[in-house]
Amino acid sequence: MSSFFSLPALLGGLLIGLSAAIYFLFLGRVMGVSGILGNLLSRYGLTSWRLLFVVGVIISPWIYSLIAPLPVPEITNNKILLIVAGLLVGVGAALSSGCTSGHSICGISRLSPTSVVVTMIFMVAGGIAVFFVKHLLGL
Repeated sequence: MSSFFSLPALLGGLLIGLSAAIYFLFLGRVMGVSGILGNLLSRYGLTSWRLLFVVGVIISPWIYSLIAPLPVPEITNNKILLIVAGLLVGVGAALSSGCTSGHSICGISRLSPTSVVVTMIFMVAGGIAVFFVKHLLGL
């Protein structure tokens, strides 16, 4: 069995953890992306910190690509599949009271039992989905 080590993955994980800690310290909020996106245009007007967060998430890969080459992901051209997938992610985030970043990164670090259970459900459901899509649908 060969071992695997990826410095970019390690640095990325450290930066995500650091950003979640800074986010919590300065805003007193959990860094859950579904909540940030869902409230981007709140009834009280555009909240600048939410916009800055979303812009940062969008431009970070571009900035990183200036330093190191990034692999080009394969994304399906099937618009219906993309729309259904996006809707399922939104429904899942709503049903579980948060998204993977909110539960897995921030919730577990706060020792939330709910986040531990929800993260385990995310992982099992993700494994089942990959098996279904790759082996049964052949996509």
